[in-house]
Amino acid sequence: MDYICHIAVFVFLYWALAASLNLIAGYTGILSIGHSAFYGVGAYTAALLSLHLQTPFLVNLVCAALTCAALGLLVGGPTLRLRGDDFVVASFAFQIIIFNILNNWLIVTGGPMGLPGIPPPTVLGLTITSRWGFVVLSGVFAVTVAGLLAIVVRSPFGRVLQASREDEVFPAAMGKNVFLSKLLAFVISAAIAGCAGVIYAHYIRYIDPSSFTLMESVFIISIVVFGGAGSLWGPLVGAVVLVVMPELFRFIGLPHGVAANLRQCLYGVILAACMFWRPQGLVGDYSFGREEKPK
Repeated sequence: MDYICHIAVFVFLYWALAASLNLIAGYTGILSIGHSAFYGVGAYTAALLSLHLQTPFLVNLVCAALTCAALGLLVGGPTLRLRGDDFVVASFAFQIIIFNILNNWLIVTGGPMGLPGIPPPTVLGLTITSRWGFVVLSGVFAVTVAGLLAIVVRSPFGRVLQASREDEVFPAAMGKNVFLSKLLAFVISAAIAGCAGVIYAHYIRYIDPSSFTLMESVFIISIVVFGGAGSLWGPLVGAVVLVVMPELFRFIGLPHGVAANLRQCLYGVILAACMFWRPQGLVGDYSFGREEKPK
């Protein structure tokens, strides 16, 4: 049962992470490969506050959200003016910069040794220590994120994002500030990723830079692409399949190192297959780099 709960926690966390990336990649058409950087900043913010100031979990959550939102504003301001591959390269550079800061700022982040001993979270007077408790916490967080994003994308603001994905000139001609809309979406996405990092840090109780690498960003992108960009249900479908399916390797007797490498190969095959045969994903409406098929 503990193993199933552990998998469920990560399904919920990756659902929230993929949903936040989907806001900019699926609804705005901006593909960022630096999403795990915000995830890591949120985790380290919570860890440092908990270890040095003994702040409550909810305070950590708010501080991480604000920190990642400010970082998203700082990064998105100049980079969102770039187009296509230029933005992808800029987001890649941001990912590398954050990883190297986490890995080399020894006094603050502990470098490769990480930060151990993160205390369990206390919510509404209840200290969560069991895996089942974290399932509930991460589940409530993921459902809340999905609900809020559903409201956002169905609002006039969300319609501006979707219109700008298809043709930036049209919403601009209607008097909409397309750049500001994209920047706000980027900031919201960064804040959500930071909150997911808070829950991850308190759940694992130990973090190090290896959890927030480029491969982590690629995995989050894989969830969005496989589940379906521009779909409210796509991130959930992608998270369930891509988190659960690799765990099956544990039951066929493969050595750990081989199983880990097979997971990476599996993600690559899934991404390539989606691009060739179903670029809109399982339940998505938007195809990266392709014209949408008439319905």
